[in-house]
Amino acid sequence: MTRIRLVPRNLVAVAYDVLVASAAWTITFVARYNFTMASEPRDALFSSLPVVVVIELACFVWFGLYRGIWRYASMYDIKRIVTAVGISALIVPVAFLLWRHGLGIPRVLYFINPLLLILFMGSGRIVYRWWKEHRQFNLLREQGKPVLVMGAGDGARRLLGELERSATWQVIGMLDDNRAKVGREIAGYTVLGSWDEVANVAQRTSARHVIFATPGASAAARRRAFELCERAGLHLLIVPELDQIISGTHRISELREIELDDLLGRAPVKLDTKGLSQLIGNQTVLITGAGGSIGSELCRQIARFAPRALVLYELSEYALYQVVEDLQRLYPAITVWAVVGDVKDRQRLDETFERFAPPIVFHAAAYKHVPMLEELNAWQAVRNNALGTRIVAETAARHQVRKLVFVSTDKAVNPTNVMGATKRLAELMLQLAHARSGLPVVIVRFGNVLGSSGSVIPKFRDQIARGGPVTVTHPDITRYFMSITEASQLVLQAGLMGKGGEIFVLDMGEPVRIADLARDLIRLSGLPEESIGIEYTGLRAGEKLFEELLAADETTLPTHHKKLRIQRSLDLPQEQWSGDLDDWLSSRRSFDDAEVRGWLCHLVPEYLPPEGLVVIAPSEQKQVITERRAIDDSQPRAARLVLVATGTNQSTPDTQPKPASDKP
Repeated sequence: MTRIRLVPRNLVAVAYDVLVASAAWTITFVARYNFTMASEPRDALFSSLPVVVVIELACFVWFGLYRGIWRYASMYDIKRIVTAVGISALIVPVAFLLWRHGLGIPRVLYFINPLLLILFMGSGRIVYRWWKEHRQFNLLREQGKPVLVMGAGDGARRLLGELERSATWQVIGMLDDNRAKVGREIAGYTVLGSWDEVANVAQRTSARHVIFATPGASAAARRRAFELCERAGLHLLIVPELDQIISGTHRISELREIELDDLLGRAPVKLDTKGLSQLIGNQTVLITGAGGSIGSELCRQIARFAPRALVLYELSEYALYQVVEDLQRLYPAITVWAVVGDVKDRQRLDETFERFAPPIVFHAAAYKHVPMLEELNAWQAVRNNALGTRIVAETAARHQVRKLVFVSTDKAVNPTNVMGATKRLAELMLQLAHARSGLPVVIVRFGNVLGSSGSVIPKFRDQIARGGPVTVTHPDITRYFMSITEASQLVLQAGLMGKGGEIFVLDMGEPVRIADLARDLIRLSGLPEESIGIEYTGLRAGEKLFEELLAADETTLPTHHKKLRIQRSLDLPQEQWSGDLDDWLSSRRSFDDAEVRGWLCHLVPEYLPPEGLVVIAPSEQKQVITERRAIDDSQPRAARLVLVATGTNQSTPDTQPKPASDKP
């Protein structure tokens, strides 16, 4: 038998149950005789009552009814009450049958009394819980900030249940665009008006905060809500997305500030989870550039599919440390190996592949900062983005990987900068390797990702924090954007779908004007645009006014995934091209920026350096080097670099070309 701890709350519970057990037996007994009992039934009642109460109390103790806490009473407690009362209902008639043949007790009592007792005991606990919560919630609501909930659907209903337990918020009412809901109630809260009436409702109720409680809403709906709240001077918060709530990674009450992703928003990526589980599950996966923006997110996305081990190959020790710590926190069951290494280091790559034998490799390591690579660092861009990719591919081929996925960029299309040209050169090398040796490589090409290291978003945020101005290179400059998570998920999906040699082009949606992006960030910071300001600084070296996802003479083929298309590319280079590339990449000397541009023009026909930059063709480089030594070093740098480019079209278009046809 379970021991009862004699504390005041348990004694109160026992006393209540004794009282209701006595009341239930008495009421059923008296009701049986129409509330007018003769002396004989009255004697039977008084004789039987102590026996019934003792038996029932013993069952209550035996089944642990006094281990629970009434303020947290739930269906589990009701089930225990039903069980205890049910067993006592079987014992009571047996006890009376053995004792003087039932003492003249009506048999109907044996059926009615248990039902009445369950009602009394269960309702008592539920009423007590309601009273405690109601009292507690009223105290909490008095402390919280008044807030309006925008949305009156399932998401809002779930949110209201959690906000009632919060000391932070006091829900004033709700808003919904469905006029049929206005004036009606959900969980005791009234729908006070439509979204368009948020300013008036906030003024009437003194609410300064609004919670957008429509998970899965479109970007247009989120932007509209943001603009309505901004005009009304209200602070908008947002609930997590539906997939985050369903997966259990976030609770609906985990409110956050509305972010740029929400305003630009794109439809969630639908992944072939079964196929990815078969591809990645219980496999060792190697990711180069694992500490970068895309590389680290790839690690997190891959970890969802339970690989045997993740091998993180990264040159930056600190970046590697950060992503390892993150993965061990989020996915403690997965083995993570941290390898500090350079993709240009053949020996280190060989050691890594030899030890871990990864069947799947994601190559995300790259230099990507366009202006920085355009001047002084062009040769390093070639070595890292092109030579490094070649070494990774050769190592993967020697170790017979099943799939190599290469992360490319939209800047590889009709490149006007060194960074884009080196990525296009890497694409050509990989496609050629697939055609010649069957290297199982899949190339994925996409545009900018929001918030990646070195992108405009962190720069704009820093400028806003310092009081401005926000610097934009050109009023009409546009870029394609997607979130880091979406880009990484689509890289995985393309890796699954690719058979080898394809270039997958991600659906980047509509291009976004960078100036509009800056304005959105200023507004999200809660500041008027005039207080920060936008300053136009002019296009930087190698920067295009717009980006393209396809070259003018390329087309794409659709796939079964609506966000992925396969590029039908140009003819692959010939033997002479490969020989020239080998000579250049295997050279032991360093090349300056003008020489690098000359080689890239020779090897990447689509590459058109901006007008005014010096380009030295490979055939002229010996002669030019000699001539340069004769130039007077005392002349200004600009005068010393006035060298004629040979065999190169230096013009670049200022208008956007017609989009390539989607037809094969």
